[in-house]
Parts: sequence; structure tokens; C-alpha cells
Amino acid sequence: MKTLIVYASKHGCAKQAAEKLGEAMEKDAAVLDVRNVTRIDLDDYEKVIIGGSIRAGKIQGQIKSFAQKFMNQLLAKKIGLFICHMESDPEKAMQELTANFPQPLVDHATAKGLFGGEFDMDKMNFIERFIIRKVAHVTESVSNINEENIEKFIALMKDSE
Repeated sequence: MKTLIVYASKHGCAKQAAEKLGEAMEKDAAVLDVRNVTRIDLDDYEKVIIGGSIRAGKIQGQIKSFAQKFMNQLLAKKIGLFICHMESDPEKAMQELTANFPQPLVDHATAKGLFGGEFDMDKMNFIERFIIRKVAHVTESVSNINEENIEKFIALMKDSE
């Protein structure tokens, strides 16, 4: 079964997650940055995974637009949704996921992934570092990637074949 993985990433965390999913899913998996997608034929894929990073409670607008634009086609496929986030409370993180994807897709999704996140100070500009220091009280790079959740997500998507 061919799988399409569409993501958006500001500093690379969601890109890393998407690439890991692509490697684990199958040889035919296509991993695409939504910002580089000009034309796509979803009929070529049985499964579609969509994800991005959460910043200030919001996912990238391009991901929301993609989900809305292809809603009807996506509802006819096996889909997975994921977010990269720094929310430590799993309940709040799930609320972020459900708030950032259209409800019909959330309800239809075979897998919903909460993959954790990163603050990579080296990839942030001055203003981003300033905000992270003030809001999150983080002064150096930190990674909070949840490998176990990624593996569970992969298993759910593979089991749906």
C-alpha cells in the first residue's frame, strides 16, 4: 500500500518525524514538505499521514489548508495525524492535535500521534530564542521526542493494511 506523508516544519522536528515514518512505513512511501507541494494526486495513495509542529498552540497554516482542500479524498483513505509539540500533559497535547485538524479527519484517523518536540536554539532567530526563554523558561536546546509514541503510531498505521 502506497503511503503519502505530508508535513510542515519550522526548525526540523516534524521533518525528522516524517522521515522516520517514511523509512518505517514502506519502500513506496513519499515524504513531502507541504510547502513544496504544487500538485498532488491523492488517488496514487492508500494511506496519507499529515503532521506538523505546534507553535503557540497552532499548526502551520499550510497543513490546515491541505487538510481542508483534500478533506473529501482524505476521508476515503486510511489516515494518520501527528503533531510535534512541547506540551508535557498528554491530555492537553491531544487537545492541541484535535484543535488543529478538521474534526472529521480527527474522527476518521487510524492513528493520532503526539511525538513530543524540540527547542533547537541554534535554529531559532533572536526573537524566537527570546520568547522561548521568557515563556518556556528554556535557555538551551532541549529535545523531548517521544520515540515510543512514534513506534506506536507506526504500528497502528501498519496494522491498518
